[in-house]
Amino acid sequence: MNNNSKVLKTVFLSIMVAIGVVISPILRVEGMAPTAHLINVVCSVFLGPWYSLLCATLIGIIRMIFMGIPPLALTGAVFGAFLSGVLYRASKGKLIFAVIGEIIGTGVIGAIVSYPVMTYLVGRDGLTAFFYVPMFITATIMGGSVAYVFLIALKKNGMLAKIQDRLGGKIYEGSRTFNKEATGYQK
Repeated sequence: MNNNSKVLKTVFLSIMVAIGVVISPILRVEGMAPTAHLINVVCSVFLGPWYSLLCATLIGIIRMIFMGIPPLALTGAVFGAFLSGVLYRASKGKLIFAVIGEIIGTGVIGAIVSYPVMTYLVGRDGLTAFFYVPMFITATIMGGSVAYVFLIALKKNGMLAKIQDRLGGKIYEGSRTFNKEATGYQK
């Protein structure tokens, strides 16, 4: 990876964090933040699992500090962000697997981890182990669906592969459905 792609990755990560923080209050209901899942899936596809995990962690910490959001900001994002990137890479670039990773990681794993965090660390009463699962799955399906439509549109016009290439990321064969004349992409 050359120095230019490292800088671009850092700038892109910073932009994703800023967008994630700014749009997080939009369409947010307690326990549901679909825009966070949109950011997770897009970041996973463009930057991979580790950057996506970092992005979700930074967004969560900023939201907790400045917006008074409970630890759900972390437990409801980090597992899905990482698993989204892992499944996207393991499937060799199938976008639906990035969404499935987000749904399983956040909708199931993050939701179940949220129970002990909210019960024992925050002191919230009346929760069960699966209390957050319906809300988290619903939010991940909403945010993941929007991310999927967005990424499919980028894939169809060739921008997905071009952006991944500029960021120094792995370009999968499925990402290369594009119009060379429209995008100027030469790979």
